[in-house]
Amino acid sequence: MEGMRRSALILVLLLVVVPLLVAGGAWWLAGRATPPAIEIVKPAAAVGQALTIELLVTAPEGPLSVLDAVLEQGPLRVSLLSLPYPQDAKLTQEAADKFRVSRALARGDLKGLKNGPARVVVHAERKVLFGMRRVVSEAARDVVVRLDPPRVAVVSMHHFINHGGAEMIVYRATPADVESGVRVGDLEYPGYPAAGAGVATSDEALKVAFFALSWDQDLKTPIEIYARDPAGNRARATFEYRTFPKPFRKSRIELDDRFLERVVPEILQSTPDFVVDDAGDVVKAFLAINGELRRRNAEQIAAAARKTAPRRLWEGPFRQLTNSQVEANFADHRTYFHAGKEIDQQVHLGFDLAVTANVPILAANHGTVVFAGPLGIYGNCVIVDHGMGVASLYAHLSSIGVSEGDAVQKDHELGRSGMTGLAGGDHLHFTMLLQGHPVTPVDWWSSQWIEDRVMRKIREASAGAEGTAPAPPSR
Repeated sequence: MEGMRRSALILVLLLVVVPLLVAGGAWWLAGRATPPAIEIVKPAAAVGQALTIELLVTAPEGPLSVLDAVLEQGPLRVSLLSLPYPQDAKLTQEAADKFRVSRALARGDLKGLKNGPARVVVHAERKVLFGMRRVVSEAARDVVVRLDPPRVAVVSMHHFINHGGAEMIVYRATPADVESGVRVGDLEYPGYPAAGAGVATSDEALKVAFFALSWDQDLKTPIEIYARDPAGNRARATFEYRTFPKPFRKSRIELDDRFLERVVPEILQSTPDFVVDDAGDVVKAFLAINGELRRRNAEQIAAAARKTAPRRLWEGPFRQLTNSQVEANFADHRTYFHAGKEIDQQVHLGFDLAVTANVPILAANHGTVVFAGPLGIYGNCVIVDHGMGVASLYAHLSSIGVSEGDAVQKDHELGRSGMTGLAGGDHLHFTMLLQGHPVTPVDWWSSQWIEDRVMRKIREASAGAEGTAPAPPSR
């Protein structure tokens, strides 16, 4: 009888306790299931009069049951996104268990916000254990609400721009941390602290920008100052300026087989990542080099020129190659002929300067070497940064005597002249660059241009700020 009671008790334990243990284990395991992963892509650091919320969500073991994003500022809570998604939300499936969701909100959706700190908070849940439990994750990001647009105002006077040439402007952009500069058509030239240009001031809102009217832009291209802050607020201001036409020459280039058989294999050998389908046909290979490789080289030049110092490194007019003869001008329109037939057209964006063979090539002004090596159509090439987006380029060298990162003074030897790349004879291809865009060197060679377009404005800005004399340029 006692044995039967024990057996019954054991049976009860098995029927009651074991399922409870199993259920408890399942409940415990369910609570340890992988929660959704949330990445806040936007906003990054600031919120303006409009914002875009963008989330990258990974839910590896099932769909979400809750996804909420809110902007918190004190007691205020502004809903940014929630399930079910509003119609203006954009949903993109990135992978089987990953999706991107975004929504743009206008000023009317952000009522009650004030300038100051805020916080984006995202909450996500998914159901587990047949919906009896939930696994939860949260992500948050501190942001700054900036509702006031930046302000810009011109300080300098008398802005004259030659077609294909450069100009400088002094202006004020507030708050001082906004991104600003000069926009010429669809090209932007960022501004830098005026103190870095030599203006005697501690006003961080005072800026200097060098800009250009590119050779391929219309004389009536609109030019304005721009400013934008991290929250997306924008401002613009026009200013008085005059543009002057400059005639660009046209030239005829005759190509013979001897020239092509010399330059084409050499360029292809020095540019192994540039593959031509029919390298044995020197005319077809030349066309690929003169077109596609030229375009790639322009991108490389622009990338190197972006490694610029935020201060003026140069002083005084830039120096032309001594005793050099001009063989080609800036923005010459070249038509190429082979065997009496026109095969190509390109624009020559520099000056070709010749003296004699293998002459020393000297730095046109103080700066830092940002590129030194083979560069496709330019052969052996050196690019020197002079600060604040200004750079000079020296091409077709037979040898290079500097390395990237070297600080150089005016007249420092960079290498020797040669005929590497697409050079028909020993000469220097020289040009000036603004933010990687070629501009005519004629302005920069001129002491009068340097005085009127740059140094005068630096002195006037200094006199209107805290001193009466410009600070010396930093090197």
